[in-house]
Amino acid sequence: MLEGVLIAESLRVGAEPAGVPLCVTKIARVEVEGAAAGQPQQWTLLDFTGEEADAERLAGRLAACLAPTGGWYVNYHTAAEVFVVFPGEVFRCPRGQDPHGRAEGRRRAQDHARSLGIPEGQLDWPD
Repeated sequence: MLEGVLIAESLRVGAEPAGVPLCVTKIARVEVEGAAAGQPQQWTLLDFTGEEADAERLAGRLAACLAPTGGWYVNYHTAAEVFVVFPGEVFRCPRGQDPHGRAEGRRRAQDHARSLGIPEGQLDWPD
């Protein structure tokens, strides 16, 4: 099973990450402190699950659907990997018993996020 959180406002207008069945398990509206330039102060969070076998395909669909401006990403994980997806870019980090690989993958994803202007406070995805 894969599990993650998608911020509804991160999707391009008209974009639809179709073709990968997901189950929305929770919907919440939150007030955000420290939003990046171009991000609204309120976000709609969609917690979701899906089939682990769809993880890679979902990454490609989301990378094509995320707004290219505003500093957006989506993260999710399977039992073995963490996926951090940006517009046009996907980072995969191992979970579990490979602390070096996990740290290196996280560092690469965070460096990319910083290059997009994503604030430090938003680089808190779980490993």
